[in-house]
Amino acid sequence: MGLEVKNLHKKYGDKVVVDNLSFEMKDPGVYALLGTNGAGKTTSIRMMLGMLARDGGEVLWNGQPLTTENCNVGYLAEERGLYPKYSLMDQLMYFAQLRGVSKEEAKKRIRYWAERLGAEEYLFPEKKSKKAKTKPKLADQLSKGNQQKIQFMIALISDPELLILDEPLSGLDPVNTDLFKGIIREEIAAGKYLIMSSHQMATVEEFCTDITILDRSKTVLQGHLGKIKKSYGRVNLKLKTEQEAEPFIAEAGARIVTKKENEYQLKVEGEEQANKLLASLIGAGVQVVTFDLREPSLHEIFVEKVGDYHE
Repeated sequence: MGLEVKNLHKKYGDKVVVDNLSFEMKDPGVYALLGTNGAGKTTSIRMMLGMLARDGGEVLWNGQPLTTENCNVGYLAEERGLYPKYSLMDQLMYFAQLRGVSKEEAKKRIRYWAERLGAEEYLFPEKKSKKAKTKPKLADQLSKGNQQKIQFMIALISDPELLILDEPLSGLDPVNTDLFKGIIREEIAAGKYLIMSSHQMATVEEFCTDITILDRSKTVLQGHLGKIKKSYGRVNLKLKTEQEAEPFIAEAGARIVTKKENEYQLKVEGEEQANKLLASLIGAGVQVVTFDLREPSLHEIFVEKVGDYHE
């Protein structure tokens, strides 16, 4: 039966910050909550987890109200949530205990994830001598990216069935971004339910099958990502030529979105118009290097849905 969110509502005074958000996940996979800054994504997540009181709505897990008693939940928050002056190991053990993981099992899992995430030096520092014991590093001694690794470990340590990731790749370099992505793929393959909130549209397209886009507390687009993209049609054309192509583009009635030398990003009405342009280029002897007609990207759809309100 999975996860079902029904009519979540939240306001502060007269300001509505989440306006009757509803969606469901009947099967394992990845669901994306998207929106501009302040659209209500994080507030929605906190209400789902019971961290923030709701003014309306309910969250069900297998038909029952979602609680940490009936659902093993892992949560990676967008903001840093580590205690700055406590050892990292103590914090990991503490959060493992909160999630019902035994001490011995927690130690095994911490060792495993430390190795996977390249965080061993912060959790298992080598002893300089028998007398001089090196203390584990504190949270405020770590970079933003390494703090993210520790918080990811906390989210994963209970082997959750529902994993909620709020901006999971924030602050990561390309190497660690790929590392995190690999682990997320493993969680998906293991049949987990994931909810992801991110401003990185390419990452969302990589993982998510269903999406909700929020703008100013309201749902402005929702559904299966593949079907949403298909509904727009193949209207984006990437064209690269060896010679100037602008007169032919104008004649075909296509619109230039960007241009760099003889490389164009075009908006067309559909395949017929695109093929007309291609035929005229070939007929005139213009050498075509790239002709790529595609559906719009999630980034382009997102900007279309919410961009006009934020110019």
